[in-house]
Amino acid sequence: MEQRDREIARELKDRLAEIVPLVDFRVFGSRARGDRDEYSDLDVFIEVESLDRNLEDKIHQAVWEVGFAHSVYISPLIFTRYELENTPLRSSPIVKNISEEGVKV
Repeated sequence: MEQRDREIARELKDRLAEIVPLVDFRVFGSRARGDRDEYSDLDVFIEVESLDRNLEDKIHQAVWEVGFAHSVYISPLIFTRYELENTPLRSSPIVKNISEEGVKV
């Protein structure tokens, strides 16, 4: 992962930590692998204990603000711990890919 992407992800993680306790935060996809192009978004995986509509809106607002400040589109995947441990999501290909290839920030 490029240094600029790591810095943006760190800023976003810090910003989100002010809003919600994070269980896990990772960058995945082309930027994490280092094979991005000029149009690639910054894919981030966000795991939280619990989530309601108000909190989700706050997370999306922070994601948009950090992305706008750095002229990059940030695409968040937000899941609760319960969803990842107790629903079919635990065996979904995207979640497996994130756990194997995602870069912790």
